Amino acid sequence: MSAHTDRLLLGPGPSNPYPEATEALSRPVLGHLDPDYLALMADIADQLRVVFGTSNELTLPVSGTGSAGMEACLASLLQPGEKAIVGVNGFFGERLCEVASRGGAEVVRVTAPWGHRLPPEELLDAQRANPDARLLAVVAAETSTGVRNDVSALTSLADTETLLLVDAVTALGGSELRVDAWRIDACYSVSQKCLGAPPGLAPVTLSPRAVEVMRARTVPVRSFYLDLGLLYEYYLAPTHRYHHTASSTLAYALYAGLARLLDEGKEVVWARHAMVGGKLQEALVKRGFGLIAEAGGRLAQLTATTLPDGLDEAPLRRMLLERYGIEVGGGLGEFAGRAWRIGLMGHAARERSVVSLLGAVDELIG
Repeated sequence: MSAHTDRLLLGPGPSNPYPEATEALSRPVLGHLDPDYLALMADIADQLRVVFGTSNELTLPVSGTGSAGMEACLASLLQPGEKAIVGVNGFFGERLCEVASRGGAEVVRVTAPWGHRLPPEELLDAQRANPDARLLAVVAAETSTGVRNDVSALTSLADTETLLLVDAVTALGGSELRVDAWRIDACYSVSQKCLGAPPGLAPVTLSPRAVEVMRARTVPVRSFYLDLGLLYEYYLAPTHRYHHTASSTLAYALYAGLARLLDEGKEVVWARHAMVGGKLQEALVKRGFGLIAEAGGRLAQLTATTLPDGLDEAPLRRMLLERYGIEVGGGLGEFAGRAWRIGLMGHAARERSVVSLLGAVDELIG
């Protein structure tokens, strides 16, 4: 296999890591119970608490991608037969339903058309109609459509017996997210998007009442590998208990990416994402592209766009990659074959990314 050339990764993820995160990959490998590695994981937990906006003790990176974070939360909090209310307005809301149902949960769906926000009152109404629901899950940043759902409007769930679970895969580090202020009980994300690190780790945080629910289970968590209680005992408990062989290499890279983000300041990073995303969206509209997400509910870090009439998205996307080394993503679900998903996340959330992409598009479409 020949070596590939450098890419400008402007798809839905992974994004180009911060240089510090890439450099950290060359650090010497540590054993998974090495005191230096466990100290590193404690430092990462502290960094993640700041980025999540939480004081939750159970805050750690799960070994795996965002789907591992999703499954870890659902498997650890749901027992077979319990209800899960899930907001669905895109591909990853659908995935929440599938993972919950595979674990034996009874799923109650609250839907909105792709490209539209989930009405918070409909989600709260679903909880009132199902007060016995163990949790309500919603995607903060729907990666399939570029929609930003209003998680902050769901804080009243904390006054019920229903936990609030938030998918922050594309949100964390790229737009406002305040776990404690918004009274979120469980939240998960990924290393390879707005946090500016390579793929392979899924940050997760659980509130004290979510931990209480997990520890009160009468049925063991169906997944050993993704049991957040066991992972807490591995990484954060006073006496560390072996669980699996985790990667110090990925941990060093995540630490470096988080340090870069925190040095810049998370609110400053949110503003940077908002600025470059807004510039891209304005420029695309001027060129005849359409924005899938409705006005008032658009993400800055992920833009889902339809192409002007007469343009075939797949060949154009392939030419972007082959001629210019720029990756963008194709559409999902009902937008497959007729849309792009453009990510400006982490280190790639720069004006130079917008200029490079638009210059290449202008050359290709004339």
